[in-house]
Amino acid sequence: MQSLPATRTTSPADLLSLTKPRLSSLVLLTTAGGMYLAPGQLPASAAFLVMLATAGTVGAANALNCFAERDSDRFMQRTAVRPLPAGRMDPKVALGFGVALALLSIPTLFAVAGPLTGGLGLLAFLSYVFAYTPLKARSHHAMLVGAVPGALPPLMGWTAQTGTLDAPGLLLFGILFFWQLPHFIAIALFRKEEYLAAGLKSVPLQRGEDAARLQVVLYLLALLPTSFALYAVHAAGLLYLVAALVLGGAFLAHGAWGLWKKGDAAWARQLFFLSLVYLSGLFLALWLDASLRS
Repeated sequence: MQSLPATRTTSPADLLSLTKPRLSSLVLLTTAGGMYLAPGQLPASAAFLVMLATAGTVGAANALNCFAERDSDRFMQRTAVRPLPAGRMDPKVALGFGVALALLSIPTLFAVAGPLTGGLGLLAFLSYVFAYTPLKARSHHAMLVGAVPGALPPLMGWTAQTGTLDAPGLLLFGILFFWQLPHFIAIALFRKEEYLAAGLKSVPLQRGEDAARLQVVLYLLALLPTSFALYAVHAAGLLYLVAALVLGGAFLAHGAWGLWKKGDAAWARQLFFLSLVYLSGLFLALWLDASLRS
């Protein structure tokens, strides 16, 4: 019998891929947004360490997610090329890497950003690895559980600056929470067959595509006023409000069109890309608005 471990080599690129860099880049974008919006000024060195430790915490959770889902990942086109399902890496390496990264990053968050931000980071890590990841194979409600750790980074950016839970930071959490749900459903719609093959549960598979499209619209209807509320609490100005209206209106319109016309996989893929444009544009507007008002 061939000994696979003897032929496996762990490259830096494969280790990096375990952290899901594209996802982590969105996390850093939103964390920086929360930090920039918050009153107060962390020293540049501390802010850098907070960002680094947040990226490390998220990367550790992603690496352990890759370890846990290495078998089901083989059945999905976007994950089959990862080092574990492709057989390029010993699973023990991925496990050790994820644990080591967590043991380095989470204490750093506590030390540099304080107990509140560190606690939020620990909550994000534990809920992603030990609640969301195993629940994905059991229920479509995993989507709601997974949206919690995904929404915590901008709140962590806020609390790193302020040390408190305030309305603007909680609204940033709400924006990310409601944004993720149509984002997740869009992926589950255009990759429905892959989810089925991998044994993962989703709204389209368990509730049907009509219910999935309806949920997209309902979550977008919740996202719109949540994004406007940053203006209402005077955490953002008119430039941000206009951007939130235009981006949110386009996002909602595309979701509503799909509900009305029973949008197909192509529509769902467009919704997914529009969700990325929305989030990037919204946080860019938030930064520009804060810069003009400072």
